[in-house]
Amino acid sequence: MAIIKVMDEILANKIAAGEVVERCASVVKELVENSIDAMSTDIKVELKESGVKEIKVTDNGKGMDKEDAVNCFSRHATSKLIDENDLFHIHTLGFRGEALASIASVSKVTLTTSQGDIGTIVKINGGKVVSVSNGDARRGTIMCVQDLFYNTPARLKYLKSLYTEMAHITDYINKLALSHSDIRFTLINDGKVLLKTDGSGNLLKTIKCIYGVNATKKMIEISGSNNDYEINGYISLPEIHRSNKNSMITIVNGRIVKNSLVNRCINDAYHSYKPDNYYPIVVLNIKVDTSLVDVNIHPTKMDIKFSKMEELTSLISDLIKDKITKKTLIPHIEERPVIKERKVYEEFTLDFDAVNEQEEEYVVNTDLIEEFKDNIEVHEDVKDKLPPLYPVGLVHGTYIICQNDTGMYIIDQHAAKERINYEMFRYKLSHPNGDTMDMLIPLTIELSNNEFLILKENMDILNEMGFNIDEFGVNSIIIKSHPTWLTKDLENETIKHIIDLVIHKEKNFSLERFNDHLAATLACKASIKANTNITTLEMENLINDLRECENPFNCPHGRPTIIYYSKSDLEKMFKRSGF
Repeated sequence: MAIIKVMDEILANKIAAGEVVERCASVVKELVENSIDAMSTDIKVELKESGVKEIKVTDNGKGMDKEDAVNCFSRHATSKLIDENDLFHIHTLGFRGEALASIASVSKVTLTTSQGDIGTIVKINGGKVVSVSNGDARRGTIMCVQDLFYNTPARLKYLKSLYTEMAHITDYINKLALSHSDIRFTLINDGKVLLKTDGSGNLLKTIKCIYGVNATKKMIEISGSNNDYEINGYISLPEIHRSNKNSMITIVNGRIVKNSLVNRCINDAYHSYKPDNYYPIVVLNIKVDTSLVDVNIHPTKMDIKFSKMEELTSLISDLIKDKITKKTLIPHIEERPVIKERKVYEEFTLDFDAVNEQEEEYVVNTDLIEEFKDNIEVHEDVKDKLPPLYPVGLVHGTYIICQNDTGMYIIDQHAAKERINYEMFRYKLSHPNGDTMDMLIPLTIELSNNEFLILKENMDILNEMGFNIDEFGVNSIIIKSHPTWLTKDLENETIKHIIDLVIHKEKNFSLERFNDHLAATLACKASIKANTNITTLEMENLINDLRECENPFNCPHGRPTIIYYSKSDLEKMFKRSGF
């Protein structure tokens, strides 16, 4: 007797829902993307209890006739693909035909839709059609999903807190708004408006609506193209960053995507301009021929593969570096009145950082960007990146106080010297000239047997740097000479550290990254320490050396070397304004 049977459609849809409908945000994603595909210009998302009780999406799209309204809940029913060739030229956000069937199988759904004449109302409970009736003639679609996972209690049990579900939904709607600034989005939870954009097509206005005025003032517009890709969008100045990658938003042909290589490329372009464990705010719109990308990797359609990745990453890297390396990036410390902005999550009491690691409040205020656009702080593209600086003293043996006609500057002498040394070491490592120095007392290093074997395999790295190394007994080496650029009195310590780095080098070894990491480490060890008093002449020499750096604004680890207080800010802080 045969034991293999074809499962019924409702059961198959419930199983498929496990991939497509992971949480409330998954439902919102699928419904709103359908509204976008339906050419909507106004989309409203209304939630009850963060979507657990009800998710209602209303749009002004093209709507459906009665037959399509019923068929859209069938599994693999879609209007977006006709044959397999269409998989290589996908222009819509949805195309699998799985989402509505999966959602309807684990909830109670009411669909109200019309193309401008007699409408249709379809009600479905747990995947079974309850009724089909006529509706009003309002053009567009209203999709109402209630009691999500009511018939799959195990899935319902493992939904996160209302706060977490709301955070995920808000995060995705924010990204949709950024990817479609020409659509008016409204997000409401339990009657409270959390987000409202105007759909004007102005991306900077949408960024301001989501990240606030202060962050928007520090955004830089970028655009460029090559033979395969066209890119436009905004990147933040290095001083504006977040503790996670969530604000690095990549949009490909209108679709929000995640790609680790693209994220790494963006972050690497900011290398040494910010701390390594912080990430910039970036909104990149990438246009590419649909034949060069594959979005049919996962049911969420957020993972994506590019056919010409190197061409894309090179373009992104060049555009970002071109912008930030031409800016004067001295943080301007301003005296601002403390203004408490209304939090959109005020009904919740949990710590937002513990759930979604968002550091900025999401602000509902939608004042026009033009109101502050003229006041955006100007970061001039200048040849001499540092202004005239005249040292007047040293605080705590650490901070050099400088002045000029515009205000006061504070320089961290260790961070500044670290940057100077870093750029020197990086140049020496990438441009070896063969100049070496014999050691007065050769250095002998004993290794474990596995370390010795690894070092022998990578001896060419050390030889190219200018080290003269021989084997010396069992699992030991002797260093007889070293490159001349090693810091005096730190030769032995530096050599041991270099050898340790070679032995423990990363699996996907890159000489450029190795040299960069080594230069940053050597720079730190060779720099002036805190609580070290230096003379005025030494301060002037340090400032002059810093002025010659490619990036005088940050140490190799991304910390600022210099900050600025304008004369007017100082007068405000000491209440001298107006007197």
